[in-house]
Amino acid sequence: MSLESVRAHLAEAAPDLEVLVTEDSSATVDLAAAAHDVEPGQIAKTLSFRVKDEVFLLVARGDARLDNKKAKAAFGGKAKMLGAEDVVALTSHPVGGVCPFGLPSPLKVYCDVSLKAYDIVIPAAGATNAAVRIAPDRMAEITGAEWVDVCQPPVAIG
Repeated sequence: MSLESVRAHLAEAAPDLEVLVTEDSSATVDLAAAAHDVEPGQIAKTLSFRVKDEVFLLVARGDARLDNKKAKAAFGGKAKMLGAEDVVALTSHPVGGVCPFGLPSPLKVYCDVSLKAYDIVIPAAGATNAAVRIAPDRMAEITGAEWVDVCQPPVAIG
């Protein structure tokens, strides 16, 4: 059902976008990067948080880590990740398929500026083997997201 809610949302908000369904799982950043033949940073991971009484989604590049100090300043308190059961109840999407599209009820969505390093990012699309290719600014526009700077810069390896 979750994949269908994403398809329905995108058919209305962005009919030119295609939901890509792969045979292989893309439930983790590394699996998604391999399935779509991109670097892990290009995967747009969607994380679910609670700060005090507010629950929201944060979309960030796949290799970024939350900077607790920046997040506390941006969100007005300590951001606590939601458990898997709460995520499914809130988004209708399974963990590994969580995205800011096709939500059962409106949620505040934030996009981290780390996504702007790429022309195209690949967020999940409501299933552990579904995704969409989209420009970061367009994703923010479609979801009504607010841009924030709450992640640490990725660490270069090598």
